[in-house]
Amino acid sequence: MRKAVIAANWKMNLGRPAEAVAFARRIRRELLASMGEGVDVVLCPPFTALPAVADAVSGTRLHLGAQNIHSEEKGAFTGEIAAPMLEGLCAFVILGHSERRATASQDEADAAIHRKVEAALAHGLTPIVCVGENLPQKEAGKTDEVVGAQVRSAFGGLSAEQASACLIAYEPIWAIGTGKAATPADANRTASIVIRGAIGDLFGQAVAAAVRVLYGGSVTPENIASFMAMPDLDGALVGGASLKDDFPVLVRRAAAAKAS
Repeated sequence: MRKAVIAANWKMNLGRPAEAVAFARRIRRELLASMGEGVDVVLCPPFTALPAVADAVSGTRLHLGAQNIHSEEKGAFTGEIAAPMLEGLCAFVILGHSERRATASQDEADAAIHRKVEAALAHGLTPIVCVGENLPQKEAGKTDEVVGAQVRSAFGGLSAEQASACLIAYEPIWAIGTGKAATPADANRTASIVIRGAIGDLFGQAVAAAVRVLYGGSVTPENIASFMAMPDLDGALVGGASLKDDFPVLVRRAAAAKAS
């Protein structure tokens, strides 16, 4: 059985170490009680707060993740963070988030995301690879085409073992921060038919069945259980709701839904 994951993407919030630590400490005990044994929780603060939050959750079962890496290990890339810089500091890294892909920069193109996946794996980081269609693509009926191509580009050329170690977050761009979540049935279909289908084509059905697929896009404590009840959704990548004091409620409801 695939273990569920709730990843908290703090985005460009709680970037001051003191405020990040205060929040992490405030919710830490309730989070640990809420997740039980069936859910992994990953906190992804801004880079400026990573070391401080690492100290705040040290010795607990809470995991840390970064919000991005550069595809190169070093060089003249002002303001970027390389995978080796995160070794020993966090365990996960979000790659290809739509808010970054939307910049249309060369470093967020599909080919660059693939290189980032390789870089993360090479330095012991577990990638959370984001894929998803925008509203015009959805309305044109191109969800399967777009998402399938993103998955194949990100994972093509990896080994089956490497692919199995990754997480994939289906984040329909039109649902992020809009309050308009995809329906659980639609999200589950995309996870099953499109994402696991593409992974199966690349690596076989055993890998497709093993890889964990998350949903992201206006996830709240009120709707999390309906997504977690879907057989091909293994967790969520949570944005705004992860910044609130009732985030442990969301985690508890996710754990309960997966256990039922």
